[in-house]
Amino acid sequence: MFTTFRGGQSGGWQVTSITRVKGETLPKVAALSIVASDSIALPLLPAQTSWRLAGVASYLRYTEKEEREKLAAVQAGLGRSEATHAALIPIRKSAAWWELTQQERREIFEDKSHHIAGTLKFLPAIARQLFHARDLGMPFDFLTWFEFAPEHVALFDELVGMLRATEEWSYVEREVDIRVEREV
Repeated sequence: MFTTFRGGQSGGWQVTSITRVKGETLPKVAALSIVASDSIALPLLPAQTSWRLAGVASYLRYTEKEEREKLAAVQAGLGRSEATHAALIPIRKSAAWWELTQQERREIFEDKSHHIAGTLKFLPAIARQLFHARDLGMPFDFLTWFEFAPEHVALFDELVGMLRATEEWSYVEREVDIRVEREV
């Protein structure tokens, strides 16, 4: 199942900001639509003022059994009515990251950066889903989607600030922070 995020003039989410964090940004758009389907959704009419990113939800690659159980016990699902704010954060990591072995990446991801342990305190206020895009030839390796209630915006900012301060983030060569609010 593919999930396609399309930035354009219409969609279920109003774009409130697109911020270049590292590397090249994406064009400004008014709205974001999200389509889950068996194939990558293409725009009907390609435009200079839009973009399309697709990914696939997959198994948790760097997560051990005990960590999965802790996550499952506290994480919230997407689509909660109170979660009217969201962020799409596409990320591309450097070649140096991908040259590491799976074990070396795991050590940086959790043992040094505490990606899972450090983020547990933000759940269930912030729901999230990771989509893998690297093997699809997309311009980003990962598409990270987060949903939260308006009163948790500062909590979300704390979460991404914490992640961006880790050793793992030193391998990020492109990141864009797209903030959206659900259309009413």
